[in-house]
Amino acid sequence: MRLKATILLLFLFTSVSNEVFSQISIGFRGGISSSSVTYRYQLGRAAVNADGIRDFTYAFVIEYFGQKNAGLQMEIQSITLGYTQENDSLGINQSEWNYLKVPILSNFYFGNRGRFHIKIGPHFGYLLNAVDVSREFENPPTGLPTYGQEGDDPNRFMYGLNLGAGLSNLFGKSTLAGDVRLAYEFGRPESQDRIFDMNSSTLEISLTYLFLVKKRKGQN
Repeated sequence: MRLKATILLLFLFTSVSNEVFSQISIGFRGGISSSSVTYRYQLGRAAVNADGIRDFTYAFVIEYFGQKNAGLQMEIQSITLGYTQENDSLGINQSEWNYLKVPILSNFYFGNRGRFHIKIGPHFGYLLNAVDVSREFENPPTGLPTYGQEGDDPNRFMYGLNLGAGLSNLFGKSTLAGDVRLAYEFGRPESQDRIFDMNSSTLEISLTYLFLVKKRKGQN
């Protein structure tokens, strides 16, 4: 069902672009992501920061341009979020959440061949699986609960905002771009009211390679 929905979304997105946009490029993005989690275990308590997960992230990218310096970009991204907590005895509790994430970004470019860019927009996604990598101490009332064990029922929907900036360069029909992106997650895997509130943020550093596949007739 998820695969069919993704294919339908791509088809509709491409169909609209044929009428509205003048240029289509596709490619791949890969890099490193580092997430962190902020939570409140009870109402009225101060927010607690937990270390996150550092992992590789990959995405299939479709970029559309209607103007020389503005466009729209959609990605189908594999990314891992989660948390790492350590007690006084150096025991580690670690949980990883593997998502299929779909950012939809507005792109703004400044310059000609070598360009500075800004990307901003929302993302939506789905939790594919949650894994408790390490459980070396009992979770205190002030800590984060498990998400990959029997009886856990994590919320699978994710949504948030993305803001990125970087540099790109044109090589004929190809584009190579370096990007630093910050994503803020409003959705949370907690669905059993074991903690009061939770949010996560992710820093991504990546490279993107794009290849021009369609251009409106009459353009140079």
